[in-house]
Amino acid sequence: MPPRPLLALSATGSGTLCRFYIVRKMCSLEFLKIDLAGLKEGETAFGFDLGDAYFEAVGGQEAKGGNVHVDLKVSRSGGIYRLDFHTEGTVIVPCDICLDDMEQPVSGDNTLTARLGEEYSEDDDLITVGKDDPLLDVSWFIYEFIALGLPIKHVHTPGKCNPAMIKVLEEHSAARSSDGDDGEQADSRWSELEKLKTTLKD
Repeated sequence: MPPRPLLALSATGSGTLCRFYIVRKMCSLEFLKIDLAGLKEGETAFGFDLGDAYFEAVGGQEAKGGNVHVDLKVSRSGGIYRLDFHTEGTVIVPCDICLDDMEQPVSGDNTLTARLGEEYSEDDDLITVGKDDPLLDVSWFIYEFIALGLPIKHVHTPGKCNPAMIKVLEEHSAARSSDGDDGEQADSRWSELEKLKTTLKD
């Protein structure tokens, strides 16, 4: 059985289909650079299967790994390129409660608009790519789309959190509650000062 690819790339355009598999521990992100000048008028479709090697290479903080498929359709009309991304899969993120790794489903649709110009620049959703180097690197854009699609909270399903960590959290919570009782006594002293302050104002 051949080794499972860490990432895969496929592209279709003008009736052709190409698929490349890269099997190695670390991956280059070169395959995520789109040659805008080389695209024909109309639509060109790309497909990317991104694994742990991609997430390690891109170096983001939100997701540590995962298995995400990205469909990218690039529509060229004259000098304007519309890029439509659809991401679908799961990523590895830390649980907000126990901090253990967990799988978080992700799914989203995002769009960018690009054009060729004198030099590279970004202005909202309009990306200008230099004519002398017409390669648009979409590796970080894809990661940002994935990160933006993550929910604010990611928590294990009930019963799946690390039991040792849950025990520590419960003990810490109980200790804080007992400290809170002392805090209430201290607060009563402050309330007396507030009363005095009010009396002086009157």
